[in-house]
Amino acid sequence: MTLIERNMNQTSLPLVVVPNCVPSLSEPLLRCIGRFDGKARVQLYAQPKDVTDPAELVARCTGADAVIVLGFHVTDAMFEAMQPSVRCFAFGGTGIANYVNVPLAKQRGVRICNVRHYGDQSVAEHAVALMFELAKRTGRMDAQMHKSGWPGFDAIQLGGRTLGIAGFGGIGKATARIARGIGMNVMEWSRSSHAAEAEALGVTESPSLEHLFETCDIVSLHMTLSAQSEGIIGADLINKLKPGAMLINTARSQLVDSPALLARLQKGDISAGLDVFDAEPLPDDSPLRGLANAVITPHNAWRTDAASEGIVQQCVDSVLAWLDGKAVNVVV
Repeated sequence: MTLIERNMNQTSLPLVVVPNCVPSLSEPLLRCIGRFDGKARVQLYAQPKDVTDPAELVARCTGADAVIVLGFHVTDAMFEAMQPSVRCFAFGGTGIANYVNVPLAKQRGVRICNVRHYGDQSVAEHAVALMFELAKRTGRMDAQMHKSGWPGFDAIQLGGRTLGIAGFGGIGKATARIARGIGMNVMEWSRSSHAAEAEALGVTESPSLEHLFETCDIVSLHMTLSAQSEGIIGADLINKLKPGAMLINTARSQLVDSPALLARLQKGDISAGLDVFDAEPLPDDSPLRGLANAVITPHNAWRTDAASEGIVQQCVDSVLAWLDGKAVNVVV
């Protein structure tokens, strides 16, 4: 671990702490840390891998006025231990409810900020990469070729197939653009109409989520997690997928009835590309690890150079705005 400090001799300035920062995020942070000059002292804990010990993270935040949260969850106990000094948390993620007790923060008058649209293109590319791996099996062939032999598989052409996108926000639209670019037909469903945007992208609107699952060759999930969307992909929808269909999830595992999906995958007549799971890290004994019709990646869709830069810039923007009495990406 390396502790990087800036402006620490200016004791009258508020303190901003980044208690957990891996190399992919440390480098962009170091490039913009000078933006805090004259506004805040900064302590940046840079290390090769995430620190998850709550006591250590809390200790690093002692006396902080603002904390940039990267790669860990702020439990209620951690939140309480950081009070009353920490008055602003800037999270390097979008779904804040997964990382902190938002009602508790609101009750205590603590500002919570997130980052938005930082990884739209990166996550979309990963979703399409999962589709390609299920269709072409290039990764599997590569792994076998590096061992021995001359493996080959019958592949699936994606051009001409119909992709159903559930959730037509920034990531959904980016996925649609890529899919249209390789000759796929694209259909989308969302809780609110995006008729003009869909038409501009050459995408048709599905009358219902059920219709999307019944008719599409591939369904890719891009909905945000909320009380309304949790568990929305239940056994009834999963069982509407036609034989040979693919389900892609780079959004949140809690959107899906995981036991129902596992049962359908074990039946063997569909396949899935999954980047998110109910328990992360995925347990070593998870039955998903033994399924040849599941391509699984370790919640990695967002981890690109461009997305990391976006996360850092928005977190810094949010904290600087708070210091200046302004608001950027405020959740509460």
